[in-house]
Amino acid sequence: MAAVKPSLGRVLPGSSILFLCDMQEKFRHIAYFPEIVSVAARMLKNTTLDLLDRGLQVHVVVDACSSRSQVDRLVALARMRQSGAFLSTSEGLILQLVGDAAHPQFKEIQKIIKEPAPDSGLLSLFQGQNPLFR
Repeated sequence: MAAVKPSLGRVLPGSSILFLCDMQEKFRHIAYFPEIVSVAARMLKNTTLDLLDRGLQVHVVVDACSSRSQVDRLVALARMRQSGAFLSTSEGLILQLVGDAAHPQFKEIQKIIKEPAPDSGLLSLFQGQNPLFR
């Protein structure tokens, strides 16, 4: 297999790490919190910037992230992207890790993604020309 360029943003099972951050009960008032917890539970530490600083390739599961406000959420996602993180959805990352139907657990994983992830309020943020994501 040929070496993968880090700039392509491929997710490889042998070199991937999943971390969840700030899944605290006290944040329950945050917009779309139950939906985000649901997505986070679907995916099963330290920060994005710390991982990038260590030279690791980071993929942020955007439909499992939130903040006190949608503005803070959007700016945080833009900041992570500016710093070199790849923004992905839970389904997109699951499918990249599985690769194809030849994966030994494809049938089990297919059951997970058969139901769409809950709406976490991002669609409205990405509709139109959002200046933070140009």
